Amino acid sequence: MARLMLLKFDIRSVSYTAPRFRHTGNFSVDIYSKLREKKMLLIDDDEWIRDSLSIFFEAEGCHIHTLETAEEGLEILKHQPYDIIIVDYRLPGMDGLDFLRRIKGQYPNSIKILITAYGDKEIAYEARQLGVNDFIEKPFTTTTIEASLSLLL
Repeated sequence: MARLMLLKFDIRSVSYTAPRFRHTGNFSVDIYSKLREKKMLLIDDDEWIRDSLSIFFEAEGCHIHTLETAEEGLEILKHQPYDIIIVDYRLPGMDGLDFLRRIKGQYPNSIKILITAYGDKEIAYEARQLGVNDFIEKPFTTTTIEASLSLLL
């Protein structure tokens, strides 16, 4: 089964065609039909992660809005609520936990996922206190994101 792996590369030089079949073992086959109805927001300062996940989800017919900073995330949330918010822990300026602190209580029905390369128990504990539904450590693949979303939807 073909999977888009999150590898460091210049996304503009890569051609990607979505696989025809999506059988992911434990994942519900209808995860993408559910995701097509959701608005997703990804905040990560790493351009290749933003571009890779955009290509992956848009190839599945899902909309994902990507931003580089938490400040941009706060601004866009003033005008548009999102069903799924995926945020990196380490960002320029405000970090992911500060972002989650600021939106705590405003979006109680949104699924919140924190991704980080700096995972430790204290960060995970604080993230849970801020309403984070899942904690994903880098490096990760699209399968990791699929598994998380499949369990949370």
